Amino acid sequence: MRWWDIDPVLTLEKELFPEDAWSRGMFWSELAHARGPGATRRYVVAETPAGELAGYAGLAAAGDQGDVQTIAVAPGHQGTGLGSRLLSELLRAATDFECHEVMLEVRVDNVRAQKLYERFGFEPIGFRRGYYQPGNVDALVMRLTDPASAPTAVTPSAAQGTRNHG
Repeated sequence: MRWWDIDPVLTLEKELFPEDAWSRGMFWSELAHARGPGATRRYVVAETPAGELAGYAGLAAAGDQGDVQTIAVAPGHQGTGLGSRLLSELLRAATDFECHEVMLEVRVDNVRAQKLYERFGFEPIGFRRGYYQPGNVDALVMRLTDPASAPTAVTPSAAQGTRNHG
């Protein structure tokens, strides 16, 4: 993801996460940490052959731990395997960052995304009550202990969206 992707990302962001969409400044801040020798972030976009945004995803790394910040797939591309491909890219980045584990939060009511993460080896380890605001929806916390051994994207199922505000 680069600065010129922010406007289309914000449009999809507001569509998928209307209650807690990230701001332009939040994306700029994340991208500021995604370049150069001290980079701690990896953000990617997926586009159609016509150049339209189909999805995006981001990972933050700190020490030996990675954190999935977001995965979003446009409604017309859900169920195509794009969520799996985006997650695969984030796990490759976690391996490049030398992360020994990857964490994420997912809405307790987003069963589709939870199943995606389980296929990649993520295990539930707890809850964060009222994590998603203003809707006061709980988050399921999941962990993958060895991102380098996670399967690659082969299944035709995509997550609708996952959001981490950490």
